[in-house]
Formats: sequence, structure tokens, C-alpha cells
Amino acid sequence: MPDFDAFYGTAATLVEMTIPEGARILDLGCGTGILSEFILSRSPSAEMTLLDQSAEMLDVAQTRLQKYSITAVQGSFDEALPAGPFDAIISSLAIHHLSDEKKARLFHRVSEALISDGIFINADQVAGPTPWHTDVYRAMHEEQARELGTDDVEWTAALQRMSIDQYATIDWHLARFVEAGLSRCDTFFRRFGFAVMAGWKLPTQ
Repeated sequence: MPDFDAFYGTAATLVEMTIPEGARILDLGCGTGILSEFILSRSPSAEMTLLDQSAEMLDVAQTRLQKYSITAVQGSFDEALPAGPFDAIISSLAIHHLSDEKKARLFHRVSEALISDGIFINADQVAGPTPWHTDVYRAMHEEQARELGTDDVEWTAALQRMSIDQYATIDWHLARFVEAGLSRCDTFFRRFGFAVMAGWKLPTQ
């Protein structure tokens, strides 16, 4: 993916700026634990809950993060979330698998599970504002992937995976964040069709 370190590092910086010592963090669709590792390397006292449907992915993540305080939960973030509240809820390259309706419902559950001043970060692939923009993002993504050594077989497999994904625009995401009760919503990193979007649950006035 383009700008790997900047993509994950931006999310880790936002969490580090927000959470206290010993914070509780939930990683939705944690996969092999890449984003959690970026965050825990900067905030090692945090307690991380890893949520993923794949037992194999969770096994890899637990091995990767074994020196930290982690709890692994096998399950779908399309259902009830693990018991909170959490200081931060994070996700990377996972929520785009949901329909827009399910994304919106998830954002409401996320907001409900956050403490006041808690942060939600969705580091994900996004659609362009028009189909033309999305095509340009895809072409730029391919160009960089080729420069990094991706061959025809690997790129064809990537296109097959992406063909079933359900991307939404950045503006759509930020509007749904606000509807879910989050504030200060913005995009803090963007490269082609990859973006790090975040919002905070501010105390009730």
C-alpha cells in the first residue's frame, strides 16, 4: 500500500495525543495486528482488545503483540462490540467490507462505546468524489505497487479482492461520524484512495 509508515503512523500519533496512561483501546477487524503494533509501540501501557472474525489472523496478531497487554476476541464488528467503555476505538483496512448502512450503524455503536474525549480512527480505503477520481486513485495505486515489485499475478489478485469491497467517500464518512455523535471530525492523512479519518466524542455540554 502507498506510504505504509505514514498511513499507520498518523493513526498512532492521533491515539498517542489523545489517550491517558493505561488506556483501553479496541481494534476492530485487527487482522494481523499491524495498526495495534504501531500504537502499542508508542503507548505500551495501553490495554488493547483485538477483535477479528479470523482465528488465524488473531493467532498472528497475538504472537506479534505478545509483549503487550492484549485481549483477543473472535467475532464480527458487524455485531455487538466487546464491553467498553474505551478510550480509543481504531480500525484499519476493514470497515470498507461493510455496506454503507452497516457502516453507519457501526459508527453509532462505536460512539456509544467511547468515553468522553475518546477517539475513533478509521484508517481505510475510500472512494473518490466521482467514479473518475476512483479510477485515478486505482491507477496511481497500481503504479506505486508496481514500483514496489508487485507482479501481474499479485495485482490481479488484489483487483479481485477490491472488486467486492464497498468504498465510501471521505465526505460520506465524516458526515456519518457527526451523525453518530462525534466531533472535530477530519481527514488527517490521505494518499490516493487511502485515508486516515478520525473523530472525538466530546463531553456533553
